Amino acid sequence: MAQGVEEWYKQMPIITRSYLTAAVVTTVGCSLDIISPYSLYLNPTLVVKQHQYWRLVTNFLYFRKMDLDFMFHMFFLARYCKLLEENSFRGKTADFLYMLLFGATVLTGIVLLGGMIPYLSASFAKIIFLSNSLTFMMVYVWSKQNPYIHMSFLGLFTFTAAYLPWVLLGFSVLVGASPWVDLLGMIAGHAYYFLSEVYPRMTNRRPLKTPAFLKALFADEPVVVARPENVRFAAAPFDEIHQD
Repeated sequence: MAQGVEEWYKQMPIITRSYLTAAVVTTVGCSLDIISPYSLYLNPTLVVKQHQYWRLVTNFLYFRKMDLDFMFHMFFLARYCKLLEENSFRGKTADFLYMLLFGATVLTGIVLLGGMIPYLSASFAKIIFLSNSLTFMMVYVWSKQNPYIHMSFLGLFTFTAAYLPWVLLGFSVLVGASPWVDLLGMIAGHAYYFLSEVYPRMTNRRPLKTPAFLKALFADEPVVVARPENVRFAAAPFDEIHQD
C-alpha cells in the first residue's frame, strides 16, 4: 500500500507534485500549530505597508482545517491539476506554470478591487485564502477543454464535463459553503480560457504568451508518440516520389 502511494506520488508531473506537497505541508503544519495561519492569509495592508510579499503566495497554499472539504479539494487538486499538466500541457511545463500564475494574479486582483467597492467590500474582506478558488479554476479550465466527457456525481446522476463546475457550485451551496470562492475560480478560469483559446481564434493574436524566463526554467519537452508495433505504412505513390 505504502509503495503504491509512493509510486503514485513520484509519477506526478513536477508542478502538480510541488503544489500538492506545499498545500499538504502548509495545511498540516497549521493544524499542528507549527505554522500560524495569521502569517499566511492575504492582507493587502500588510503586503503594501510592511512588505510581507509572501502572503501573495502563501494564501494559495492553506486549505483551512483538515476535514471532508479539505479531502475534496486535495482530490480535485491531485486529479485535475495532474490531468491538465499531463494532457493539455504535456511537454509545456512553463505554459502550465504560467496558467497558474495568471489565475493567481486574476484572483488576487479581483479580491483587492472588490474590497474597494461599496456594499461588496465586506464580502470580499472575508476572502483571505484563495487556495480553493485556484483549485476550482483548474477544474473549470479542464471542463472547458474536455466538455464531452461523461461524468457521474456520487452515482446520483450523470452529466458531461462541461457542467462539472456548475454541479460542484450547486453542491457547495447545498452544504452551506459560500459560493463566492467557487465563482471566483470560475471567473479566473474563464478569463484564462477566453484569452488562451477563444480570443486567438477570433483575432489570430495570443495575448497570453509565456514569458521567456519561465521558458528558460522549464524547457519544452518534445511529445513523443509511440508507433504501434507490427504496423506497416504503404509506400508513397510513384508520382509523389519523382516530383520535379
